Amino acid sequence: MDTIKNAVIKFLKTNDMYYEDIPFIESREDFISEMEKGLTYDEGTLKMIPTYLTIDGSIPENKPVIVMDAGGTNFRVAVVIFDDKKRSQISDFSVYPMPGSDREISKEEFYNKVVDYVEPVLNKSDRIGFCFSYPTEVLPNKDGIVLQMSKQVKIDGIIGDIVGENILKRIKERGYGDKKIVILNDTVATLLGGKAFCPEKSFESYIGFILGTGTNTCYIEDCRNIKKIANADESSNMIINMESGGYGKIKRGAVDREFDMEMIDTNEYLFEKMVSGRYLGPLIFKTIKKAAESNLFTGKFSSNINKLESLNLKDVSEFLNFPYSDNVLSKCCFNEDDRLTLFYIIDFMIERAAKIIAISLAGTIKKIGKGKNPLKPVCITADGSTFYKLKGFREKLDYYVRKNINDEMECFVEFVKIDNAPVIGAAIAGLIN
Repeated sequence: MDTIKNAVIKFLKTNDMYYEDIPFIESREDFISEMEKGLTYDEGTLKMIPTYLTIDGSIPENKPVIVMDAGGTNFRVAVVIFDDKKRSQISDFSVYPMPGSDREISKEEFYNKVVDYVEPVLNKSDRIGFCFSYPTEVLPNKDGIVLQMSKQVKIDGIIGDIVGENILKRIKERGYGDKKIVILNDTVATLLGGKAFCPEKSFESYIGFILGTGTNTCYIEDCRNIKKIANADESSNMIINMESGGYGKIKRGAVDREFDMEMIDTNEYLFEKMVSGRYLGPLIFKTIKKAAESNLFTGKFSSNINKLESLNLKDVSEFLNFPYSDNVLSKCCFNEDDRLTLFYIIDFMIERAAKIIAISLAGTIKKIGKGKNPLKPVCITADGSTFYKLKGFREKLDYYVRKNINDEMECFVEFVKIDNAPVIGAAIAGLIN
């Protein structure tokens, strides 16, 4: 068993893919440096997008707000009301395919499809919270200019558009009058959801974290530190959308670089391609195939794995949960050595993803300088299927949180899970901003 494990470690080290070769403290400081660069200029790999949104303000009671949530796969529509105890009531909830996720479409098709989706509830409220989970420059009026599409969603001509303005124009053309829209992304919405979910708890600060199809982080920054905003109120704070999936300074390996060259967005979203649900399965698949080329498996396994056209993270997690069942990876294995080799490769790749994410969270916490008092930890509202469903991930992440954040940095955090967090957060943004 140790022989197999050591062979896998040697293979990963040879290809610069072994998690222990990523220096935690040095990588954390690099992350902070990119954060500071992004708050001053727009030239780093962290966009550090000002949202002009705050967690301050009271949520109005019994006032409906329309919510739209554009994710990597689905487009959700709902109406949300907060009762007199600040509990959310969700109605008219519908799920549709995300326009542009299955084929490239024009921006006209996108806007018209969005209005088609939301039209059944347009008479319910004059306020809309739009959770738009793509890089967007949020304007002081809370609308947003589309900077880039990601998650392999393809909408021709939308870059540079003011997305809310275009949607409101088409809503008005259909006879529904004037509406007010607030643009935010799913990570910001998740942070806001955490604030609403725990009003009775004492948290010193808040972080929103997504690890699902994609990944991103947001946090609360003092406006005096946001140098790229002129005339900012230095006594206030603002949620910053980091676009952490685009971070580009983390140590990458040979397989990462080869994998990235196969993407339509080469040299972009390098961090996301190492950890998120859309990419981690295919990245592990490519690593397994490279290991087969290096003779770590039997010839039978190599033949079987090369017959597979693709591998997703669900397949990977299923193998870890049931290594002897009739799943796609188990069926590739010829003997116990194949099965152990496969396990170690996958386990080490998930360990690497957990360590990389812990580095980014540690950098964020050190930058804000909060969480030193264990009675008032930093609240990390986490959302995403990869975060909660990937076998072994949370245990590995918790190890780095204890070792590198609790013990070494003497900072304290609490992870919070909220059902429908992006929907709840978008509703709050639409009501209080």
